[in-house]
Amino acid sequence: MEKQVVVIGLGRFGRSVCKQLYELGHEVLAIDIKEARVKAASNYSYYAVIANAADENALKNYGVKNFDYAIVAIGDSIESSILCTLILKEMGLNEVWVKARDPHHKKILEKVGADRIIEPEKEMGIRVANQLDSGKLLDYIELSNDYSIVELVATQKLSNKSLVQLDVRAKFGCTILAIKQKGNLNIAPMPHDVISKGDMLVVMGHIKDLKRFEEKGF
Repeated sequence: MEKQVVVIGLGRFGRSVCKQLYELGHEVLAIDIKEARVKAASNYSYYAVIANAADENALKNYGVKNFDYAIVAIGDSIESSILCTLILKEMGLNEVWVKARDPHHKKILEKVGADRIIEPEKEMGIRVANQLDSGKLLDYIELSNDYSIVELVATQKLSNKSLVQLDVRAKFGCTILAIKQKGNLNIAPMPHDVISKGDMLVVMGHIKDLKRFEEKGF
C-alpha cells in the first residue's frame, strides 16, 4: 500500500531513505534547507523543496500535516531536529521517526514524543561486529538489549534434520521463525520441515542463547 512520507534532512542517511521509499512506490516529499541536496533528491521523490525544518509555517505551507509518516534525518543541527520533531508531533502525524546523533539527543527525542529513534551508526556497527564475530551470521537485528533476530546459514550438521529433531527451542531457548530454501521463504515452518545445508534460518532469542546455538548447534 502506498504511503505518504515526508523525509526531512537530505544528508547521506536521508537521501538513502528517500530513494528507497521512492523506489518502493511511496509518495515522498523531500525537504532540506540546502539547495544542492534538494536538487539531488528531486530525481527520487515526488516533490523536493527547500525549507527550514524548524519553521512551522514553512512545513504547513507544504502540506506536511497531511502526510502519514515523517522521517527526520537532520544531522547538522540537534536543535533543528528536536524542534522539527516537536512541530510534527503537534501537527498530529501518525508516525514520526527521527535519527539521533548521540545518547543525549536520543533522550531529548524520547521526551518530545518521537515514535521511533534511529541510531544508524550504532545499529550498523553492532551488525557489522556480530557478522565478523560469527562466520555463520548473515544479518543481525537488535530487538532490545537482551533479544535479537539473526539470519544464519545452515551447516552440514543441521542438514537433513527436521525442526522437531533439532528441538532448538528446548535445547537452546531459541525460535526458528523462517527458513529460506532455494529462494523460497517459509515464514511458518512446521515441526517436520527438513533443513538442508545452505538454507538460511531466521532465528529469534536471547543474545546468549543465540550465541550458544551458533557455537553448539552448528
